[in-house]
Amino acid sequence: MVRATHPRQTAPVMTKKTIAERVDALPWDGLRAGLDAEGWAVTGPLLSAAECDRLAALYDRDSGFRNWVIMARHGLGRGEYRYFDYPLPDAVAGLRTAFYPHLAPLANAWAEALGEEAAYPPDLAGFLDRCRAEGQARPTPLLLRYGPGDFNRLHQDLYGPLAFPIQATILLTDPAEFDGGEFLLVEQRPRMQSRGEVVPLARGEAVLFCVSRRPVMGKRGFYRVAMRHGVSRLRMGRRHTLGVIFHDAA
Repeated sequence: MVRATHPRQTAPVMTKKTIAERVDALPWDGLRAGLDAEGWAVTGPLLSAAECDRLAALYDRDSGFRNWVIMARHGLGRGEYRYFDYPLPDAVAGLRTAFYPHLAPLANAWAEALGEEAAYPPDLAGFLDRCRAEGQARPTPLLLRYGPGDFNRLHQDLYGPLAFPIQATILLTDPAEFDGGEFLLVEQRPRMQSRGEVVPLARGEAVLFCVSRRPVMGKRGFYRVAMRHGVSRLRMGRRHTLGVIFHDAA
């Protein structure tokens, strides 16, 4: 059952629309409400199967990436991922640019509630200028690939002193083609045991989620809730995802 705080579209992807038009047409009031209440929200269909296949196929290209990470070598889990280099592929750049202005108001509201400077500019270009001023200029969007036995340990994607508090992951593989490999979120509230969440995704859907911490209202005002994300062990098949992170890396 889909929670009321996490609306998702049921209509097919309108591929005649640009990615920016599709992102702009999402039910943003509901998505921001879901993010604010639970720390995550699912968009519903956003990319077509053909668009997902084209993005996944980029993984095997020799060019267009700045780094290739084998997770097991760094204790991150099992599997691998590749960070895109600038200029980003059009679809990746389009998603990053289109998502950001819809998320910036919530990012500023979270910062204010946590007693931090609410200084996320209204557009991605302005935010990336801030990243470069902090010495963060390497792009962070990435493609991830998992095979049988692969998994991603719980983590937070922080690449320097400046971080945008929300990011997105888009499933590029039909769930019928793999078993396991669920997207995981774990929330830690002060003086409470951790709470885990499995987020089911269809191919072409994005989950928007908290990068590291968000405010939650308590009896004495707002307090910080820490969040981490990962992927459970893949039992069969192959799984590709696209990660859209808005801050650049140092």
